[in-house]
Amino acid sequence: MAEVMEKHGKVNLLGMSRQQLEAFFTEIGEKPFRASQLLKWVHQQGVTRFEDMTNMSKALRSKLEAEVSLEVPEVVLDKVSADGTRKWVMQMAGGSRIETVFIPENERGTLCVSSQIGCSLDCSFCSTGKQGFNRNLSSAEIIGQLWVAARALGHAADSKKRAITNVVFMGMGEPLMNFDNVVSACSLMMDDFAYGLSKRRVTISTAGLVPALDRLGEVTDVSLAISLHAPNDTLRDVLVPLNRKYPISELMRASRDYLGKLPDNHRKATVEYTLIEGVNDQPEHARELVEVLRDLPCKVNLIPFNPFPLSDYRRPSRNAVMRFHRVLAEAGYITTIRTTRGDDIDAACGQLVGQVEDRTRRQARYINAVNISEGETRL
Repeated sequence: MAEVMEKHGKVNLLGMSRQQLEAFFTEIGEKPFRASQLLKWVHQQGVTRFEDMTNMSKALRSKLEAEVSLEVPEVVLDKVSADGTRKWVMQMAGGSRIETVFIPENERGTLCVSSQIGCSLDCSFCSTGKQGFNRNLSSAEIIGQLWVAARALGHAADSKKRAITNVVFMGMGEPLMNFDNVVSACSLMMDDFAYGLSKRRVTISTAGLVPALDRLGEVTDVSLAISLHAPNDTLRDVLVPLNRKYPISELMRASRDYLGKLPDNHRKATVEYTLIEGVNDQPEHARELVEVLRDLPCKVNLIPFNPFPLSDYRRPSRNAVMRFHRVLAEAGYITTIRTTRGDDIDAACGQLVGQVEDRTRRQARYINAVNISEGETRL
């Protein structure tokens, strides 16, 4: 349950869910309701100094100050794009850095959070994977991204006034490879005493870690996004190497099962498909995709490839994107084309790379997702 920050060697309460905090306060001889008080102070009021939590006794505040901490990520870069997209680079324990992006739209504001420092999946169209893998983020480091963004943008408990209406786990890393910490952070995001986001407005995206997806429906009911990017195994083996371990048929089955476990039967998965010129953007690929998705309740989000250094891939023409879109729309799928946002600050989809400087340590701890065993992922 406890998370220890290297900086002070104290348990960090920032990432604890209400249930975890209730257990913590009970353990130190306090009433469980202290958990709700702490959540409101930290996540709704932005208070991280125990001495300012005035509805707690002075004795309790002194005890908390001496024994635990509330550590939030350090912002080392805050950049705003010409289109309003905002990117933060945050430094975590040990000096490694991650990136978080806020995308404002007409009716909503979406925060894209990271779940790992780097990524081990090495998808060929994503710059993050080219940096290798360092480590999982703690639940405090995940929720800390939302805490920082909410403070910077002006947090309001009233959903009609808040800047951040949606959170998507589509930043650095594969969320389901950091299962427990991601689920714990989601719990905080949806807790009415913290951020109070709807389960429909918190989305976990996965490239297809099937055993974890099978487990996910037993512990949460957040929305699901699938990073598919190819309509057949031969092509997906190249674009998403994890497919060699868990092919498309298994991913589709696990996705259907997840949706089937949700209490409401009208939910759809979002299928993310990055269009790459001459690779997966032809009408025949679209027709294949229609067949692959036939039994999955879903909508499709087409993402024209965002170029980055060291990649030979190219963005498809608008005509190619529209042809692909037309095939899916005519087959009855709700299909959107993601507008490129924040590419002038390297904040567009697939461009997040972080600033992980200790490459030797990162490579030594590299996890090959294709060969990872179920036992190693605690599934």
